Amino acid sequence: MNKHSVGKRLKDKNIRNSEYYSMTETFDNLYQRAKNKENFRQLMKIIVSEKNILLAYRNIKRNKGSRTPSVDKITIKTVEKMSQESFVKSVKRRFRNYTPGKVRRKEIPKINGKTRPLGIPSFWDRLIQQCILQVLEPICEAHFCPRSYGFRPNRSAEQAIADSVRKINRQDLTFVIDVDIKGFFDEVNHVKLMRQLWTLGIRDKQLLVIIRKILKAPIIMTDGSTVYPTKGTPQGGILSPLLANINLNEFDWWISRQWETFVVKEVTPKLTKQGAQNRSHENVELKKTRLKPMYIVRYADDFKIFTNIRSNAEKIYKACKRWLEERLKLPISEEKSKVTNLKRERSEFLGFTLKATKKGKRLSTGKTKYVAETHVSPKAIKIQIAKLTDQIKKLQKSASHQEIIRNIGKYNSMVIGAHNYYCIATHVSRDFHWPGRNLTRKMYNRLPRGSKADTFGFSRVG
Repeated sequence: MNKHSVGKRLKDKNIRNSEYYSMTETFDNLYQRAKNKENFRQLMKIIVSEKNILLAYRNIKRNKGSRTPSVDKITIKTVEKMSQESFVKSVKRRFRNYTPGKVRRKEIPKINGKTRPLGIPSFWDRLIQQCILQVLEPICEAHFCPRSYGFRPNRSAEQAIADSVRKINRQDLTFVIDVDIKGFFDEVNHVKLMRQLWTLGIRDKQLLVIIRKILKAPIIMTDGSTVYPTKGTPQGGILSPLLANINLNEFDWWISRQWETFVVKEVTPKLTKQGAQNRSHENVELKKTRLKPMYIVRYADDFKIFTNIRSNAEKIYKACKRWLEERLKLPISEEKSKVTNLKRERSEFLGFTLKATKKGKRLSTGKTKYVAETHVSPKAIKIQIAKLTDQIKKLQKSASHQEIIRNIGKYNSMVIGAHNYYCIATHVSRDFHWPGRNLTRKMYNRLPRGSKADTFGFSRVG
């Protein structure tokens, strides 16, 4: 199943859960108050309410992480034996004098041979983070930039790709700036993050103390040593994606205010029939200035900045690099950061590659028209092949008929998930053709009844 459909179903389920516990009106009210620039000093009353605690339990119950033990070996199976009354009392008691437990560090292998650090908090810490997340999310959503798509309700990677394609097809922005942040989640400055929370109107001091404690929770490393972090947000924590978005939200709006939302005093704002702001007149006036057109599309810490010409792109690259280093204290990778001319080179984003190709001329200007050509990135294809090859090996070693059926079902679901996610690429059928044939051959060679192997393979793509 693709990220968008899974994310959409989970968000719909979250909404149903909120309605079940009558929390929807509360969250809507928080969102509206945040839109009105109000400050929040009494959020803990909502966070420790019985309905919010039960909603948090219901939301994390379906998550596989709830079954993964941390340092204290407690999982949801241990907690679900408690009565509802004693469970709620236990959570409220932990909030009164909260001290997070130790986080278990696990290294997740990557396709390039390196590893990604993952922190596994205890079940109780995950539950407390979920309680906080449910209340903070509507407040932060009211302040977030619309060009941010990662780890947000009703937003997805597909929308980020669609926005990027729109910049090429409709706005002729064929230069893209990539600024890679080294280990972003491990480099977030705690002092800066706490100030950003205060700026968003989150001014409940008890809540801010709890968030600071979560950020500084001790980590048990793989070698058994204990580390007390001074920066970064723990990957694997439920609250981490929201805190990451809060940290980069300031950067989103800084880019946006350079052009997209720049206030032109000489022009009266106009609205389209759909109610959106029509900035065509503003853009005409902005083109007369020395300002540089730039638009950001961000998914978590992965982002693209689109502009029109190389000279602007070089200046924007230097300005962004300096801004991130000085304002957010984030280190930049010089090797992975660059300016790309999409008319000549491809740029990778969220498992896709983007390129601008010629397609006739524009009727209005007579100039050459460029459209976005999207492919599945070679890296993503390599990852998919490796995962499916491993699953074929498991299928080959299946000990019983039931295990064979289970492994075939998992293989098919992996193929369908890849189809659903990458189907928006303009050349997805061509990209998956040869990998599909190779996987079909592997299955034919490894399984006794190889003639039926293509039933499960990539050969069905397109």
